[in-house]
Amino acid sequence: MAEISASDQAAKGKKARSHKLSTKIDMTPMVDLGFLLITFFMLTTSLMKPVTMQLNMPVDEGHSPVKCSQSLNVVIDGDNKVHYYQGTECNPEVHTTDFSDNGIRQVLFDYKRKIGDVFTVIIKSTDKAKYRNMVDLLDEMTITNNKHYAIVSLTSEDKELISLKK
Repeated sequence: MAEISASDQAAKGKKARSHKLSTKIDMTPMVDLGFLLITFFMLTTSLMKPVTMQLNMPVDEGHSPVKCSQSLNVVIDGDNKVHYYQGTECNPEVHTTDFSDNGIRQVLFDYKRKIGDVFTVIIKSTDKAKYRNMVDLLDEMTITNNKHYAIVSLTSEDKELISLKK
């Protein structure tokens, strides 16, 4: 692997000096070992699986009306705030919260406890809402075990209610 070569200059009739040794290291085994380790780690590591959320969309055959007493409208705005109210037919009172544990999660738990299994959440977002907030709200649906929710467009009535709250 490594060899040391020394030339004997004293035998040639010259003055004896200190011998300088030159070394030559063969790097082939180290390169082989490096590639073996790289191959080993590539084959034995598990690749990160993509984390996705399953979202089933119903067939568009019209919509079934949801009673305002059994639904909760949730509107996400661009200021990381969440506005919520029950249906527009019920003379709604708009409340505002955030994405903390005592925020929208607690609101969803309270409404689900009060209304029961027929509880439906209608999710809406303004044009300036962030994508991350929509994902956070869908995560809250999973955490609170709400199986009935819909993502719909924001109407002019919703915009009026939110603007009155601000």
